[in-house]
Amino acid sequence: MAQVVGSVSSGAQQVPVPMSALRAFHPGWFGAVMGTAILGVAGFMNPGGIAALQPLARLVGIIFAILAYLLLVALGVPYVLRWVHHPDAAWKDLQHPILGGLYGTFPGGLIVLAVTTASVGPALLPADIVFALVASLAAVGVVLAFAISVVFAYILFITPGVNVENANGAWFIPPVVNIIIPMGLLPLLPRADPETARLLLVVSYAAWGIGFFLFLMVASLLYDRLVFHPLPAAPQAPSLWIGLGPIGVGGLALIRMAQSGASLWGDLGPAVNALSSIAALALWGFGVWWLAAAILLLRKYLRTSGLPFGIGWWAFTFPLGAYTVATLTLARVLKVGALEGAGLLLFLLLAGFWLVVTGRTLGGIRTGEAWKR
Repeated sequence: MAQVVGSVSSGAQQVPVPMSALRAFHPGWFGAVMGTAILGVAGFMNPGGIAALQPLARLVGIIFAILAYLLLVALGVPYVLRWVHHPDAAWKDLQHPILGGLYGTFPGGLIVLAVTTASVGPALLPADIVFALVASLAAVGVVLAFAISVVFAYILFITPGVNVENANGAWFIPPVVNIIIPMGLLPLLPRADPETARLLLVVSYAAWGIGFFLFLMVASLLYDRLVFHPLPAAPQAPSLWIGLGPIGVGGLALIRMAQSGASLWGDLGPAVNALSSIAALALWGFGVWWLAAAILLLRKYLRTSGLPFGIGWWAFTFPLGAYTVATLTLARVLKVGALEGAGLLLFLLLAGFWLVVTGRTLGGIRTGEAWKR
């Protein structure tokens, strides 16, 4: 039997990762951390705003936050070990036009877990520990998010043979992890001195700009690819849902940056809040279109070529979760009950996707299918 060098967790159960699997360890595994953590954030918000369900909502948020931390450790160990023991294989994946963008899930997982900790952590831990965890996760995640977005783009620029048919939804991951950066930094503002708070806000807006404009460029490439070329192969179908991530987080970050920077804007605070909410609502509307298009495309794949299981299935979770949290946030900022109801329906869809993807992933781990490319 192959030597065991790491493990992947299915909650309490530890499943060994053999040496051969470590070399082929998929760079998109951290999508499981992102998808699980965002479900915790959405659940903790009590979708639907039903007072009687508030205790259950808090419990759901706490459970999924803990599970996300377990996944962080269980997946982080083989992730790092692969770079130590098989740097050639890890570097080859980074240079791949489809797999390379998935490396963004690692910093993405760290930052989303920072956001989850800031949201759910106070219900479990002392404030000092929550702050330390958020600061640590955000610090590492921010640096890696920016670095991977630059390096992967540079690789695409200089690699011969990359063409429009290589464009895929995974290219949205480096942009979206930059858009998430503000969500990891903003919880640090209340404890920062005024100068540091201004710096964090500047970095937040700058990171949002990096991610959002990269998103627009990638979206135009993907639209061109979908209109003028055959649809991507079935294994890439889940990646088409990733576009919901930049849309959801993009609007959410605008609202949170406006709220967190209110004391820094002075008299302009109300105007900044209003404009940010309008922009977020416009993005949310684009998300309605994207979600409808993604559902129709998924239906087409299921009716024609089918949808073979792969780690890429985790793309069904975080993007939808980000859009769900954005919907609930807009509902409460704008005080629109219909949006609250929409957020509840999106949460139920998210929970359904998470259960299906988790079940298929656990089955894939048992059969070895999860280690295949």
